[in-house]
Amino acid sequence: MGIDFYRRAIELQEKYRKPGMNFENTMQTNGTLLDDEWCQFFKENNFLIGISIDGPRELHNIYRVDKKGEGSFDRVMRGLRLLQKHGVEYNVLTTVNRINADHPLEVYRFLRDEAGADWIQFIPVVERINEEGYTLYQKGNTVSDRSVQPEQFGSFLSRIFDEWVRNDVGKLFVQTFEASVRRWLGLPSGMCVFEETCGAGLVLEHNGDLYSCDHFVEPEYLLGNIMEKEISELAASEKQYRFGKNKRNTLPKVCCECDVLFACMGECPKNRFLVTSTGESGLNYLCKGWKAFFHHIDFPMKLMAGLIRRGYPASEVMRVIALEEAFAQTGRNEPCPCGSGKKFKRCHGQGKSG
Repeated sequence: MGIDFYRRAIELQEKYRKPGMNFENTMQTNGTLLDDEWCQFFKENNFLIGISIDGPRELHNIYRVDKKGEGSFDRVMRGLRLLQKHGVEYNVLTTVNRINADHPLEVYRFLRDEAGADWIQFIPVVERINEEGYTLYQKGNTVSDRSVQPEQFGSFLSRIFDEWVRNDVGKLFVQTFEASVRRWLGLPSGMCVFEETCGAGLVLEHNGDLYSCDHFVEPEYLLGNIMEKEISELAASEKQYRFGKNKRNTLPKVCCECDVLFACMGECPKNRFLVTSTGESGLNYLCKGWKAFFHHIDFPMKLMAGLIRRGYPASEVMRVIALEEAFAQTGRNEPCPCGSGKKFKRCHGQGKSG
């Protein structure tokens, strides 16, 4: 589908727009085929573009290759620079695989400093396979060689969080971190994977088929066709209702008793294919990683939540953490890092042994 298809889509939006109705247009792309015409169109019509890039060249090109087996990094970056040139709003989507997961800070700093991202989504690669090899369906209880390992994923997020919470809060939006802040505040996360139930991310195929979720475009999750039934009727169907509630209702007991359930909520059902130590099915493949990550961020998240509740911006946590770390390195007779002019032992170091 070329650019004329999307121009026609915009025309139809305007034709059928009702008073008070707003449209939001987004596109996910690897950016390799973007040119000035496309970017001008995006800018004129307020498109939000998602760019898929997995880190610097040597990491991105491991799996992001074309049909010839050649790396796509240079073409992706060319497309990204065109978006920047035309002032098109863009986000970055990064898949976390077995290779780049071992280089968290290299990936993060590249996205921040070289790709100019101010919004990042990290997506763990979890590809299930069976004895016949790869499958498009959610079958099998083993994963491909390029799938990220659970503990590896948890470490990846934790290392990046430590950098973000000290330097980039309020400046760079990392979807998982922002969603976590909301969970520690007792608010909806804004991410379906961290909600108690799901079912709002339906997928419409080019032929009119509507599926329960973009992770479940499979025959058993087909809701119907919008050429035969209204999309609103299909979305509100009993079948879709059950799909959404099953996210909560199929959680194994070990999850229901977990101390980070409030943050995780079992994560995405597509990744729940392991068996618990008691033989119960439905344990998330990434459980160990998510649990380690949520434990790792607990203290700074509580700090941030407390600051927000008292009316401070979340970014204030950076100053608090910097002071706490400075206090830990200050001798009793040295000037207090808070700037009071007093010796540490007479200020924030009172009551602390040398």
